[in-house]
Amino acid sequence: MNPVVLTQTSSPRFTPTKQGKVRDIFDLGNRLLIVATDRLSAFDVVLPDGIPDKGRVLTQISAFWFRKLSNVVPHHMISVDVNDFSEPFRSAPEIFAGRSMLVKKTTPLPVECVVRGYLSGSGWNDYRKTQSICGIPLPPGLRESDKLPEPLFTPSTKAERGMHDENISFDEVVRTVGRDIATRVRDLTIAIYSEGAAFALTRGIIIADTKFEFGVDDNGNVIWIDEAMTPDSSRFWPKNGYTPGVPQPSFDKQFVRDYLLSIKWNKTPPAPRLPHHVIETTSQKYIEALTLLTRF
Repeated sequence: MNPVVLTQTSSPRFTPTKQGKVRDIFDLGNRLLIVATDRLSAFDVVLPDGIPDKGRVLTQISAFWFRKLSNVVPHHMISVDVNDFSEPFRSAPEIFAGRSMLVKKTTPLPVECVVRGYLSGSGWNDYRKTQSICGIPLPPGLRESDKLPEPLFTPSTKAERGMHDENISFDEVVRTVGRDIATRVRDLTIAIYSEGAAFALTRGIIIADTKFEFGVDDNGNVIWIDEAMTPDSSRFWPKNGYTPGVPQPSFDKQFVRDYLLSIKWNKTPPAPRLPHHVIETTSQKYIEALTLLTRF
């Protein structure tokens, strides 16, 4: 791993077409180059401090899942080998190697496809108030961190940088993208999660929840895009020591969220600086997740 922290790819040589919370995107015509920086967002706000090696971890985990679960759904990944990139990117491996993915261009669907397998986070808060999650009723007596009777599809809007995602119903997804596509992405979301979560358990990781994005290619096919079950888009818990009824330790950015909650930040820009120990511990957690998932 490279300890250099990369939070921007903008320079006289490189100008991203679009910048997300974490990723810089270069439009190459019928393809995109997606670069995972070391930026970290929490509560939909980009923090001022980058996390060492985070971008490389995200890209390598996503590539792992795209390859492993290609039998479930086609994906947009073409290559993560910098030698397959066009110039000038190929000539700058110190920036792009390991953290960049060449992908097919699609028309992204304007929906975050969230799936929950365990009761945690905003789902736990919702359940305590309504005995449901996003309007989906659940049995009484569930505890925080309990495994749900079955995975739940709880979609949300896809917010721009600086904005907040909002939960929406399946009917709202239907109104947005049509019933056929809505049904397709709901079924794919649960299928990808179910197979991925089952594999992760064999590597000592519980994937409590995650979110996916899908796009439509030139042939009208729905394909899996963006990132794939990473510590940025998921809650990763260690299987050893899993104890329902309380919050769980994690391999993901929940460690940062917990710190930010402890200092009572109001979740609006500007975000506070992170202490060195929070940055280092978060980096270690990301690297540990990659190591556990991809070891052979």
